Amino acid sequence: MNEPHTIAVVVAHPDDDAYGCAGSIAMHEHDPGFRFVLVLATDGAAGQISAGVPVTPGTLGAWRREESANAWRAHGTIPVRHEWLGYDDGRLAEVDFEELVARVRTILLQERPQVVATFGPDGITGHRDHIAIGAATDEAFRRAREVPGPGLRRLVHGAIRASVFERWNTVRRRTGAVVWDPTIEYHLRPVPDESIDIEVDTSTVSWRVVAGLLEHRSQRDVLMDPGVTVGRWQRVVSREPSVMAWPRRAAGEPLLTDLFQGL
Repeated sequence: MNEPHTIAVVVAHPDDDAYGCAGSIAMHEHDPGFRFVLVLATDGAAGQISAGVPVTPGTLGAWRREESANAWRAHGTIPVRHEWLGYDDGRLAEVDFEELVARVRTILLQERPQVVATFGPDGITGHRDHIAIGAATDEAFRRAREVPGPGLRRLVHGAIRASVFERWNTVRRRTGAVVWDPTIEYHLRPVPDESIDIEVDTSTVSWRVVAGLLEHRSQRDVLMDPGVTVGRWQRVVSREPSVMAWPRRAAGEPLLTDLFQGL
């Protein structure tokens, strides 16, 4: 009997989870036994505060916890487990690595999801928190797999295709926006197109991804450029590419079109 489709998303901040695999989650929510576990290392209390949002740096963390809950309600799939690790935003790289690995490993062993999704070594934006939680999750996944049992079949890293990155930067140059520079922290970082192992067409549920993103009001200025329409945003999130960190896709094998394909 096939295992039910289950996924654990392990990221650094509220809103990191709102893209990358939110469309895939929407597409599988009605699968028998589907289970979605969300692990957030920090509450994002050191993030920016967009104009018009009635919070202060002292209350931002609590506000963003509520935004996270609202986002998944708007998306339509509420995590069955929404775990907050409680570390300080911006200081995750200073946390003892073994401690962080142990905490993530404990959750992975309790849940034993088929798929674990996190950040790769580039953190997508080079954010040191992203890189820290991604590295800890990779190691936690490796160690959890040493314990016999179900699940833990695939580890994936969210990614941006280099060709898409270049297309976005072409538009940014033409419109006078700041061009993404992958050598600068907080700027997007692409991976070569040939490194992409999975690309999911999420166009049928892209409106749900954007509905969730729109609830992250405090981070509006970080998540989208001024003047970007909802329709444009939906097109941006209509594809979800990722790198399969484990197991590696064999050379010559076709690109997968679903996070759970073949499991």
